Amino acid sequence: MKRIFILVAAAVLFSNVQAQDAAELEEVLPAEAQKCVLPASPNAIPEDASYDDLVAAKKAIAQFQSEIVVFRDCLSAAEENPDNTPGNNAAIVSSYNYSVEMETRVAERFNTAVRTYKERKAAAEG
Repeated sequence: MKRIFILVAAAVLFSNVQAQDAAELEEVLPAEAQKCVLPASPNAIPEDASYDDLVAAKKAIAQFQSEIVVFRDCLSAAEENPDNTPGNNAAIVSSYNYSVEMETRVAERFNTAVRTYKERKAAAEG
């Protein structure tokens, strides 16, 4: 009887530890990080973009980049909360990484538009 009680007690303790671990690892943005606003990416650049289109796009991208710095600063501040679980911090890191990927896509899109513009201009001149 004593062995059964010990086994049952061990099983209950183990299941409580597992439940606690699962809750801590659940990726949920903490309330403070949910207030951080991820900016929308700039409008698409036309395929046949003119020089003026590229200048306007560059200005829009500069604005986007300044807003994304504010977003990342907000996430960094939220990450410093000592009450965050490992899952909270993982969600914050995922949001931060997504913003980096987003910024990279925007930069690649702009660079492609600039290369295309230069190729069109060179073909027209030569």
